[in-house]
Amino acid sequence: MNSERTIRIKVCGMRDGDNIRQVAAFNLDYLGFIFFPHSPRYVGEDFRIPEEMPASIQRVGVFVNESTDEIVRKSGKFGLTHIQLHGNEPLEQAMALKDSGLSVIKVFSIDDAFKFHLTKPFVPVVDFFLFDTKGTYHGGNATKFNWDILKHYDQEVPFFLSGGLSAENVREVVSLEGMNLFALDVNSGVEERPGYKSLKKVQEFVDSVGETKINRTI
Repeated sequence: MNSERTIRIKVCGMRDGDNIRQVAAFNLDYLGFIFFPHSPRYVGEDFRIPEEMPASIQRVGVFVNESTDEIVRKSGKFGLTHIQLHGNEPLEQAMALKDSGLSVIKVFSIDDAFKFHLTKPFVPVVDFFLFDTKGTYHGGNATKFNWDILKHYDQEVPFFLSGGLSAENVREVVSLEGMNLFALDVNSGVEERPGYKSLKKVQEFVDSVGETKINRTI
C-alpha cells in the first residue's frame, strides 16, 4: 500500500555547540554526531550537546568499527537515540545494540556494482538502512551515487538516503517515488567547512525538501 508521508531530514556531522543550537532551530528530525576519530567531522574529546537542544530532535551517533561497550557508553553520556553503524560491523553487534534499547541504522556504501543481497542478514535486526556513496571517507564525500540502482532494492526496510545531497539536487528524489525512502541525510552539502553548517544552506535545503512531495512504500 502506498501513502503520502513527509520525508524526514537528518543533518549530520555536527560538533560546534552554537552551530548545533542554530541548526536545531530549523525543527529537524535528526542531528548526527560523528564519533570516528579519523573523520574530518569528528566531534573531538571535549564535545558536548547543548542542554537546550529540543527533545523532539533525535540524536544519532555515527560509529565506525567501534566496540559495543564503547558505543553503549557514549550513547548514555550523550543521550543518543540512534546508532549509525558506518563500518564493517557484524550482525551480532547490531543485535547487541538493538537489545540494549538503541535504534540501529546500518550503512551500506553504494556503487554501481553493489549487491543488495548483502543487506538481507540485517533485515530482522535494524530499524533503518542508510545508503551512501562509496568513497574515501565514511560519509561526507560530497558525491551522489546513481540512484537508479535503488530499483534493485526490495524496499523491505525503510532507508535514509545520503551522498552529495544539497538544495540544488534534492528535488530529484521524485525519481524515488514509491520506494521506502524514510529520510534524507545531508552533510557536506550544507557546510561552510567540515563540521560547521551554513544556516543559509540548511534553510535552502529544508525549503527544497518541503517543496518535494513523493509517495513512499509503507
